[in-house]
Amino acid sequence: MLVIEDDAGVAQLVAAYAVSAGWEVETAGRVDAGLAAFARMAPDVVVLDIMLPDGSGLDALAAIRARSDAYVVLLTARGGEADRIVGLSRGADDYVVKPFSPGELMARCQALLRRPRGAGAGEPAARRPSELRFGDLRIDPDQYRVELAGQPVTLTALEMSLLLLLARQPGRVFTRAQLVEGLWAAPYEGYDRVIDVHVGHLRRKLGDDPEAPRFIETVRGVGYRFRAAPA
Repeated sequence: MLVIEDDAGVAQLVAAYAVSAGWEVETAGRVDAGLAAFARMAPDVVVLDIMLPDGSGLDALAAIRARSDAYVVLLTARGGEADRIVGLSRGADDYVVKPFSPGELMARCQALLRRPRGAGAGEPAARRPSELRFGDLRIDPDQYRVELAGQPVTLTALEMSLLLLLARQPGRVFTRAQLVEGLWAAPYEGYDRVIDVHVGHLRRKLGDDPEAPRFIETVRGVGYRFRAAPA
């Protein structure tokens, strides 16, 4: 685990809990030091403050996402819904608001690791096809690759997870709450709008018109479903 937090007391508290839970931990108090540590240690989980002395944690998040799909938990005093949406739509996996419970933070980090990205709800991995095809859309979970008409489509880790969650059960209607729970392994209040943000990003990248969708269809008043075959 890498903790990027400029408040030394908070960083030491998180590190102490993480070490007691069996994690190997490094801490950094700045964006530049945090990214250097990330490149050196390649952590599975990053706990990242948004407000850092040499820049925004969101910039650090973008740099991490450009090279890795490590799990990132934002840790910040800014807990408004708009702040959550911005953080999660930029590719964070979870969002914890200060003051916080270190035990709950560790539990959320452990929950992220127990739930592989894009896992279908209740479906054993051994039974899932290694590749999904829908017309000219090809999804390869093993290589973490998506192609549309032979051209690569670049998705964030969360967008890929959402796409897989929907595409592995075409025709099934998912409520927003089910999608939130499927992505973050917990029913977090106020995260429903984050699903709409990610679906919007997916549609743009897949060239999918929400009024005449080929792939992701809105079920009004309920949620979303992936079309069993492209329109």
